[in-house]
Amino acid sequence: MKAPTLGRPAHAALLLAALLAPHPSAAADEPLDLCAYKPAFMEEFDSLSVAPRVLNAARWISHTPWNGDFGDARFVDDAPAGPFAIKDGILHITARRDEAGKWRSGLLAASDGTGAGFGLRYGYFEARMRLPPGPGTWPAFWLGTQRPNSDKTPSIEIDVIEYYGHSDAAYSAALHVWYKGKDKERTTNTVQKIPVPAGSLLDAFHTYGVRVTADTITYYLDRAPVWQRPTPPELDKPLFPLVNLALGSGFPIDRTPNPSVLFVDYVHVYAPDPEGRAARCPGR
Repeated sequence: MKAPTLGRPAHAALLLAALLAPHPSAAADEPLDLCAYKPAFMEEFDSLSVAPRVLNAARWISHTPWNGDFGDARFVDDAPAGPFAIKDGILHITARRDEAGKWRSGLLAASDGTGAGFGLRYGYFEARMRLPPGPGTWPAFWLGTQRPNSDKTPSIEIDVIEYYGHSDAAYSAALHVWYKGKDKERTTNTVQKIPVPAGSLLDAFHTYGVRVTADTITYYLDRAPVWQRPTPPELDKPLFPLVNLALGSGFPIDRTPNPSVLFVDYVHVYAPDPEGRAARCPGR
C-alpha cells in the first residue's frame, strides 16, 4: 500500500520524539506543507522502466550519468537475475555475490549523460524505503545536477540519506558543491549526522525527503524537518533523483549479509504550484 501523498505519516511524531539529540539546525519552525506543490514525478514501482546508460524511452538508467559508479559492489544492468525486482509495488534492490564471489548491486538514476530525463530545480523530493541490516551496507537516496557530461560548470549533490550499516542509530545527510579542473580546491562538503532510535530504519518503512527552494534546503525524516542549509548560488540547474544500494564506503564488507536488500516503495517529486493549493487542499 502506498503512503498518502499529502500529510505526515502517523508514526512520524513518535519517531521524532524519540530522536536522541536533535541538532540546533533542525529547522523545526518549517513544517512541510505539500498543499502548495503538485506531483511532477511519481514513481510507484508498479513496474520498472530502466535502461543501461541512455534513457531513450525509459524512466531510469542503472549507472550514474557520469560513468562514476562507486563502492565495493559493481552496479549492474537490469536482467532476469539482476539486482532489481518488483514485488507488490515495492522495488527490491539486491546486493549479492555472484558465482565468482564478486559483489553485484543496483543503482537507479532519472537522468543520463546527455542531460535527458527528469529534473527539477526547486521542489520537494521524497523516497519511502526500508533499509537493509548489517555492516557494510550503504544505501542512499540523493539528488544530482541534471546536465550533459560535457558541462564542466559546478554541480550540486544533495544526499537526502546515506546510511552506513555498521551504525544503526544514525544516518548522514549532506550537501556537496563540486567543481572540476583547476577549481576543484573550492569544493565544499557539509555533512550532518541525524540520530534515530537504534534499528528503527531497518524495522519499518520511513520517508526521506528534501525541500529545495531559492533560499534554503531542508531535510526531512517522515516529513518532519531534521536539518537545513542555505541554498548555494551554484544551484542553477535542475536536480534529478538517484537511489542505490552500495557497499563499503571505506567500511569492511566481510560480514555484510549475502544477499542484502533495499526496499523502495516509491520515489516522488513535487513542483511548486501555489495557485493550485485551494483545489488540492480545500479549506486549508
